[in-house]
Amino acid sequence: MASPDLLFNLRNLFYLGAYQAAINNSDVPGLDADAAAERDAIVFRSYIALGSYQLVISEIDSSAATSLQAVKLLALYLTGDKEGAISSLKEWLSDSAIGSNPVLRLIAGIVFMHEQDYNEALKHTHSGGTLDLHALNVQIFIKMHRSDYAEKQLKIMQQIDEDHTLTQLANAWLGIAVGGSKIREAYLIFQDFAEKYPMTGMVLNGKAVCCMHMGSFEEAETLLLEALNKDAKDPETLANLIVCNLHLGKPSSRYLSQLKLSHPDHVLVKNAAASEATFERALQAVA
Repeated sequence: MASPDLLFNLRNLFYLGAYQAAINNSDVPGLDADAAAERDAIVFRSYIALGSYQLVISEIDSSAATSLQAVKLLALYLTGDKEGAISSLKEWLSDSAIGSNPVLRLIAGIVFMHEQDYNEALKHTHSGGTLDLHALNVQIFIKMHRSDYAEKQLKIMQQIDEDHTLTQLANAWLGIAVGGSKIREAYLIFQDFAEKYPMTGMVLNGKAVCCMHMGSFEEAETLLLEALNKDAKDPETLANLIVCNLHLGKPSSRYLSQLKLSHPDHVLVKNAAASEATFERALQAVA
């Protein structure tokens, strides 16, 4: 008889974006050394998701496990020390003693995906080995507009554990990317999460994006405003509200201003700036 998975609930809270709840419920008794290291990695990644980079950097010292050192590199990268973090990542990945560590490979994939260097990311994640790595592969292939490869990764995940939260999430991500009849399926996945777990900004945004694809912009706006109440600075909520309001014929400049202030590197901010620059050049050409 298999022993119970003591970190099941903690993982699900993290995967669905309930980061504070994950931190609050991380005192799990009876963990062995490996499970305790996994628990700590989830907790520190939750702090990173909440923007508490310095806390992670200060609490993980040089004696910590490789998985935690990798999480610390992600925090360093996100504080702006990109060159240092990437240099350390590459050095560690080339070390035969630790280079195959799944959390190190996962963090490498996340960092290089941030860099939009998808081929470099896949170099470290493509062989899989954990559901987290396969789920990241799905995200990377969607970014590359290769839904065919993303579907292959999803099928591997379904063979490992069809009902796993990450498998269901990956199925929903792919459904949104592919569109058509898959949108309804993705909506039902997020609806199922909403009924089983605490309602999070991630789940609300997932449902809202599905609603927008299906033309239900009023319902999407309601969901997004609920998400905004949970986190007024969440970039995906602000970006989705901008798109939703444009379709509803409502002003969206305030949300765009908030997004520019809190996340100046967001793709929507960059696209808006590029469009403004193009418009200015066109005006000058006519003048």
